[in-house]
Amino acid sequence: MNARLVYLTNPVGGKMLKHFMAAGRELRESPLPAATQELVALRVSQINGCAACIDMHTKEAVAAGESAVRLNLVVAWREATVFSEEERAALALAEQGTRTADAGTGVDDEVWARAAELYDEDQLTALVMLVSFMNAVNRLNIITQQPAGGYEPGGLAH
Repeated sequence: MNARLVYLTNPVGGKMLKHFMAAGRELRESPLPAATQELVALRVSQINGCAACIDMHTKEAVAAGESAVRLNLVVAWREATVFSEEERAALALAEQGTRTADAGTGVDDEVWARAAELYDEDQLTALVMLVSFMNAVNRLNIITQQPAGGYEPGGLAH
């Protein structure tokens, strides 16, 4: 499978992507725990069906020491006992923030309140930005059919 566009080799795409990915670097350096960031990125990508991002975030999480059990259970996190209350709150917010068309109302007050109870304002801001960023990246990859399977950890200069 070949991508419809290779953003980095296109002058317009390369210029825009440079700025776009700078936001991703800022997110990685935010006060939101790195493990939570990878779990949220993976869950958003699962919901959207972005194979390239699932590939990337699974491999990055493994390289950072995440367990296969937790990664395999992200898709069914509600029934899994391996996630902290903070991670569960982040995953709930990520799901509702991603499934806005399905939910019709976006993130409900209960999910927001739980996340706000467990994360400080800087972490909560980073979480919201991460969910939004991942949804945008997923769409960039899905529209242009970016292939999955060949990603190497650190491949995007994490």
